[in-house]
Amino acid sequence: MISSKVYDSRLSNSQLSGSRLSTPNNSTSQYFNDQGSATPCYSISVSNSNNTDSHGIICAVSEARGISPTVGMAFVNISTGEAVLSQICDNQFYVRTLNKLEIFQPSEILIVSTRGPPNPKSKMYIVIEENITRTKITTLDRKYWSETLGLENIQQLAFKEDVEAIKTAIGTNYFATCCFAAAIKYIELGLSLRFSPHTLRVRYQTSEGSMMIDPSTIKSLELIQNMRTSQSKDCLFGLMNETLTPMGSRLLKSNILQPSTQVDVINQRYQALGELITNEDIFMGIRQVLKLIYDIEKLLSSASQKINIKKLANNLSINHILMLKSFVNVIPKISEALGEVKSSLLSTIRVNCCAENVLHIRQLIEEVINEDVSYQKTPLDLRNQRTYAVKYGVNGLLDVARQTFKEATEDVHQYIKDLNQKHEMNAETRFDKLRRYYLRVSETDFEGKILPEVLVNCFRKKGYIECQTLDLMKFNQRIEDSHQEVILMSDKTIQQLIDNIRGEIPLLFRISESIAMLDMLVAFGQVAITNDYIQPEITDCIAIKSARHPIREKVHPEKFVPNDIYASSEKRFQIITGCNMSGKSTYIRSIALMSIMAQMGSYVSASYASFPIIKQLFARISVDDSFEANISTFASEMRETAFILRQAIADSSFIRNIDKDSLVIFDELGRGTSSRDGLAIAISISETLIQSGAFIWLATHFRELAQVLSERPGVVNLHLVVDLSEENAMKMLYKIGEGYVKEEHYGLALARVANLPPMVLEVAEQVSKALDLQILAKKKSSVAFAVARRRKLVLGLRETLKQAENSPMRGKILVDWLKRLQEEFVYRMDRIKGDIAISSSNNSSDTSALAENKLAVNETENGQ
Repeated sequence: MISSKVYDSRLSNSQLSGSRLSTPNNSTSQYFNDQGSATPCYSISVSNSNNTDSHGIICAVSEARGISPTVGMAFVNISTGEAVLSQICDNQFYVRTLNKLEIFQPSEILIVSTRGPPNPKSKMYIVIEENITRTKITTLDRKYWSETLGLENIQQLAFKEDVEAIKTAIGTNYFATCCFAAAIKYIELGLSLRFSPHTLRVRYQTSEGSMMIDPSTIKSLELIQNMRTSQSKDCLFGLMNETLTPMGSRLLKSNILQPSTQVDVINQRYQALGELITNEDIFMGIRQVLKLIYDIEKLLSSASQKINIKKLANNLSINHILMLKSFVNVIPKISEALGEVKSSLLSTIRVNCCAENVLHIRQLIEEVINEDVSYQKTPLDLRNQRTYAVKYGVNGLLDVARQTFKEATEDVHQYIKDLNQKHEMNAETRFDKLRRYYLRVSETDFEGKILPEVLVNCFRKKGYIECQTLDLMKFNQRIEDSHQEVILMSDKTIQQLIDNIRGEIPLLFRISESIAMLDMLVAFGQVAITNDYIQPEITDCIAIKSARHPIREKVHPEKFVPNDIYASSEKRFQIITGCNMSGKSTYIRSIALMSIMAQMGSYVSASYASFPIIKQLFARISVDDSFEANISTFASEMRETAFILRQAIADSSFIRNIDKDSLVIFDELGRGTSSRDGLAIAISISETLIQSGAFIWLATHFRELAQVLSERPGVVNLHLVVDLSEENAMKMLYKIGEGYVKEEHYGLALARVANLPPMVLEVAEQVSKALDLQILAKKKSSVAFAVARRRKLVLGLRETLKQAENSPMRGKILVDWLKRLQEEFVYRMDRIKGDIAISSSNNSSDTSALAENKLAVNETENGQ
């Protein structure tokens, strides 16, 4: 039977908010990913193809039929003894379902048998099969998907103090409860494992409270893994992973994939991080203590498991107890290192790690285990450890059995000593699991001599002769018999100790979660100090001074060129133009990465930064510029863009993937097809995105796109500056500038650098200029264009006045500023009115000329 880890719900309700398996906005790991963690003491087989090395997470998924399906999910991590239940309202494309699966990365997915083979596959089955390709999908009979059974499992397996809270949180979420029942039943029947009562850490996780980042965006932004080299640390996780414990590393990864959207949670982390950074003694003291901590979460799970395979329980139980002993001895040092901290989050961690919390556990261990017994790895040391770990006087029969074992062992050593004297040799006593005690002598000791006949089972190995004697084999059997009796009673005593400690597991998990949170905060501090990061603010706009791409500035040794960024509701759609390699992609990616970091509670790479709460983040990044891949690149681009724009109709309302709380970055829309089609698609997509109200950055080579959309409300044109002052040379300045790029003929500039024939360049420049003049004349003659300019000017004035209202300007300074603003507004409005008058006059002339021509044609036809 398996007894698993436990969770104390009081932590998630405290200022630690973010403890493991609480709501997604909380941080201490809504997800079980163990990549980057220490290797566990042992693994439990999950199935023929899946094991704990691939996380050992069983996921059950069920849905309600309908246009906007309700999806229930339950994740059970066998290796860490955790369970997460969730129920979400998804759309026809199962966006949020795929997001959950990508984050938890289960080793096996269970689906109701009627929704998969041999029956026709449901749409959900097909979507999961196509997108989650690395995971095995198993169908399970519908009778196991029972709400009643799910509630019974919660009552029996969850921590006693959490049962009522979990039931209240689940409420009428029928599908999540059914999924939990199916997952537990599959673990019992399919994997022959069972959880002990009240040892499973169960938590209901809502779909709200964390930023949704789809799998494609996770890959494109290189959040967890570098796209080019999977082993490289040039990704956001690699940059920020200064954690010192496996629990902290898992928590960090969880927060990168699901940043919080709760302002109070984020501000608490800012406050705690600020206090750590400004107090060097506390900061360094905590780092030193964290280095002493094992992977306590897996340790607790392993130490508290009763497994139906005795071998697993026997060999490692004592080591688990010793590791736990080491852990509880370190806990008070955490509280001492925190000292007199003032922030609410650090104060909560200090209280959770106080010595009084683990005093009872230390007493339980000290009453049974000898103080001088330590963690061992070699076979003989493990054997002696299991034999002598329990104190004398705890079990009288064990003491008698150990005395017998001790005497038999002493007889072996005395026998070998006598054997050496009798045959005048210098045999060493060795031990392994298979042969037990055996002899090893050097070959040089018997050069020119015959081996004594008493030595049997001889073989040569690297200059030595390894052998035994018949009497030694008999001694080994006596020792083994007495040792088995010792082990039987010792293991029984150890198991009783584990049973006594099991009642303290909720407390130990709360402490573990506190340490994971502290480790992540200290990692944030280490990264911030090393890279000169600053604390951002939570506002309603994106304003960044001297923004730097957090990963690129670490990769490139040369000085990174920072840029300023500003976006608000009136400047929410920003088009970035510029030539290849000018830094467009780096610029827009830095915005997305810093938004994630800010909502994790980390400092960011800038001299000042403010961010709104982003609830959905999407990125469409071009990763393949090869000619051969153009078709697949374009198809991939359209598919990802459709995912972002996609909407479903349910109950006469629209459910969009993006809204005003979303942030979207696009890199090169429409580049994988012809220029005309690509531009048309880019304009159409952009028009839809503008209406969404989301914060959007679009990097493009289409200068025409910037021109067409320049006067739309909310649109801002920017470009990356290039120095073309030197003849036949281009210098990338990597600096953002206002307006779309003026030097649109970068191709011609590169052609000059490549020394094409002068005649070819001259003709190309003439044709290009003629085409530009035609486009410009047509654009200026448009009344609609002038009207759009006027509307944008008015909206810009409104936003400027709103900002002035909240500014510190008062009295004469404010009056003077308003007068200058008024003069500028009147001047620009007069120019627009003049353009409208000229355009209207030109249109009237064109209309008169057209009428005269039409009249002349009619007279000619009548005359004929």
